[in-house]
Amino acid sequence: MEKLKEFLDSKNIKTSQIFKELECNENEALILQELCKNHVGANYNVNTFSLLVGIFGQAQYKYLDHLKDLKHLIDLGYVTQNTNIFKNNEFGKMQSSILNLLQNDIGLSEHFLQFLENKPLFNMSKTGAYEDYLDYLKDEFNRIELYQKLSFLNSSKTNKELKNQIKNYEQHIKERLKSSKFSNVLTEIFKENNLNLKEQIIFLALLKEEYTISGENSNAREMNSLLLLVSEGEFERLKNKNLLDENSKLIERNLVDYDEYLNPFGEITKSFFLSDEVLQRIVNFKEPKENKKIQLKNALKEQDIFELIEPNTDINDVIMPQKTKELLQNILKQQNKQVLERLSKWGIKTNKNIEAKIIFYGPAGTGKTMSALSMAKSMKKAVLSFDCSKILSKYVGESEQNVRKIFDTYKEIAQNCKQSPILLLNEADQFLSTRVESSSGADKMHNQMQNIFLEQIEKFSGVIIATTNFLESLDSAFSRRFDYKIEFKKPDFKERLLIWEKALPKNAEFDKKFDKNILANYELSGAQIIMVVKNTALKVAISKDGIFKMTDFLEFIQKELNSSFDTVKTVGFNA
Repeated sequence: MEKLKEFLDSKNIKTSQIFKELECNENEALILQELCKNHVGANYNVNTFSLLVGIFGQAQYKYLDHLKDLKHLIDLGYVTQNTNIFKNNEFGKMQSSILNLLQNDIGLSEHFLQFLENKPLFNMSKTGAYEDYLDYLKDEFNRIELYQKLSFLNSSKTNKELKNQIKNYEQHIKERLKSSKFSNVLTEIFKENNLNLKEQIIFLALLKEEYTISGENSNAREMNSLLLLVSEGEFERLKNKNLLDENSKLIERNLVDYDEYLNPFGEITKSFFLSDEVLQRIVNFKEPKENKKIQLKNALKEQDIFELIEPNTDINDVIMPQKTKELLQNILKQQNKQVLERLSKWGIKTNKNIEAKIIFYGPAGTGKTMSALSMAKSMKKAVLSFDCSKILSKYVGESEQNVRKIFDTYKEIAQNCKQSPILLLNEADQFLSTRVESSSGADKMHNQMQNIFLEQIEKFSGVIIATTNFLESLDSAFSRRFDYKIEFKKPDFKERLLIWEKALPKNAEFDKKFDKNILANYELSGAQIIMVVKNTALKVAISKDGIFKMTDFLEFIQKELNSSFDTVKTVGFNA
């Protein structure tokens, strides 16, 4: 408290240690000094008019010149204000003038009081694993207090000292987490959304407010206060505004929401808070008995229709023409908050779930299935895959009943697991081909099966992707019911080169004759390139020198082009 005492007794405010540490001018410091005197005298709130007149005098209305200083202190988060409803004759109407400050009571903010107390560095003597999630959360909230303290400082020396404290404290948290075994919901959220350090600090600051009794109307929720935590100086603060704009990760992914209101100065202010969905996930978090992945696996044990596929690449990992990628990314943008709001406003969508019925068509091996799985990864969804080539042989004579069974089983799994996986219909030619007019039993059964399939597609809610090698035979009725029909062509030279670069072993030795540009000249599909690399790798792995030779690649390319693998019974290469 020695610094506070010096500040209170200082006749020359600019010589006090607190003034040197703060980001304010001399007049602002005088206002803070007077508020401190009132606070230690148990007078928590002071009338603005009385305070300014007491410091700067009433002659020639000098106190009015210092309203701007008080406003700056409020903007910095040093001072809070309370509207005096008994003095405001226009109560109920939104104020819009800095003069209305004179009608209000003001006091020191909680964060400024913490700064004045100059608390010692949080105890880091406790080491080893955290006892539980709440034990860990205390340390994260202590970390945010350090950032809040840093946001008040201007002195480069004190600033540097506190930055070192923060760095050490963050390392302390990291070390304790390494040996901790509890399920960390915060780490999961940060990882799922790929949040950077600044986004994590803003998220944790808002979470801290949720655990603070007086946090609902705290100015710590306002944009300026949040940006000060992650910014050094005015220029960086303005630059960091994109962390909380409409297209930011925090807002777009519905992690954070906000309310807009007019502050007493007539300015539109945003107050941020964690979304209900995220807050419920954190507050009601329990050690999971079984996660969603396990739930799906258990549900699938009771049926023999679908295969569960867990995607491991997102849409940015797939090499495809730029126009195709842009179209897929536009489909994914249905998850964007602003897009959802507009579609809902226009009556196009009635729920927040992404909905799309898509056909991927093109030659085998061009990435149709991989793209479907990558879309699922980008949407954070699992995939239930059904091999449509089995439908006739497996369900002959029961087509109507069993086509319905595909969709009924999907709905049952989705409802039981409270998830909406992507339904992937691989090799859907049986379903999509043009219906024929014939009196034969097989054709009638096929037409009946397709009619039921049409009916189920019409009612389907969610994301369904059907892949086919032939669009020419697509029935026009199916064409109308699918939102997107996306063609996958064999890759051109530039795309083949990228696929080769992605598929080739990263830590392998190649002979001097190796040239990926020569390999890319061969018109292979993406799947064929992967197959050539795998088969070449198998051969090289058991060779004496373990070197990838150009001749080996060319050998397997030729076999792939000649379809010679069809006659080979062993997997891999010819011994």
